[in-house]
Amino acid sequence: MTTNQPKRFQAQGKSVLVTGCSSGIGRATALHLARQGFSVFASVRREADAESLRKLQEPNLIPICPLDLTKPEQIPSVMATVAAESERRGQNGLYALVNNAGAGSIAPIELLDLDGFRMELEARLVGTIALVQACLPLLRKAAGRIVWVTTPAIIPTPYVTSIHACDFAVNCIARTLDIELKPWNIPVSMVRCGGIRTRAGMNTLPAIAALLDQAPSDRAALYRSALQAWGREMAAFDQKRTEPEAVAGLIHRALAARSPGRRYAVGHMAGAAGFLESLPQPLADWILKKRF
Repeated sequence: MTTNQPKRFQAQGKSVLVTGCSSGIGRATALHLARQGFSVFASVRREADAESLRKLQEPNLIPICPLDLTKPEQIPSVMATVAAESERRGQNGLYALVNNAGAGSIAPIELLDLDGFRMELEARLVGTIALVQACLPLLRKAAGRIVWVTTPAIIPTPYVTSIHACDFAVNCIARTLDIELKPWNIPVSMVRCGGIRTRAGMNTLPAIAALLDQAPSDRAALYRSALQAWGREMAAFDQKRTEPEAVAGLIHRALAARSPGRRYAVGHMAGAAGFLESLPQPLADWILKKRF
């Protein structure tokens, strides 16, 4: 007797573009997906990072450099490479775009470096939308999908506005795009990360010290005690962060699913952030004000 078993997912013959692959989540994701059989275009800004990826000699890993999303003029060349290499490998379009690139800084809004914040907005929002626009013809061709790596950012989190403000916007953009792309069956998923062990994530105390040293002394004095206390709390939090490979595994799950979820959660305290998000906004704000 025969049974109708679901067809096993095959990564071979499918290409994925992952941004921000120099370290952390992006690098872990690029390596994991390549080792699962995807052809992975791993974008970085610096040639040294591209060379580091080449030295791994992973046959399915294709470093792409440069791709700095604050410089949208670099995107056409990247897309030409993706299209040509995918065709050379006999692949039909682009199966997935994983938006991961971006960083951020630690600062109260009063002390926020506006030039750095402007660059982050360019990279995380404007440049990434430009990349999505450029990828969509290839994604349609492959009946592909988009995955956005974000934080659980629907709650206000003091001192990390440059990171979370972008993710507030990403939440809107990803959900809207998921609706707009429904006619072509291109799902858009968010992988919402709590505490992940990355180079930037483990830099809290030095970042606070640098901020207090560089800010105007009278303004820095207003926040010094609160920032130092928060830094000590974050140092304890850092010891419980989740390894980036867990995020990579979840992204693989989203790519392999016949019908992917629209929101995934991973990382230390991601569940608590999701719970706060589910509360009425005045209540969530009251809880956070009591905490800080």
